[in-house]
Amino acid sequence: MSAEIDSLVLEHLRHIRARVDQIAEDVGDLKHRMTSLEGTMSLVKREVAYGDETDARHQVSLDRLSERIARIERRLDLGDSA
Repeated sequence: MSAEIDSLVLEHLRHIRARVDQIAEDVGDLKHRMTSLEGTMSLVKREVAYGDETDARHQVSLDRLSERIARIERRLDLGDSA
């Protein structure tokens, strides 16, 4: 009877070991995917920052143009008379 119990315990331990190995492999895959995702997110953040920088430059250009138009209108006396 003791040999049967030992055999049953070993069978369960082998099953547990196989599951632990599978879980370890899955965790390794998830780590790899997370590293890839972090790299991609870093690129996205960089692109967003570049877009914000571009928007800021465009806004400065528009502000300068607006100031120039206002000066031209004042010189030509084209301002609103309202």
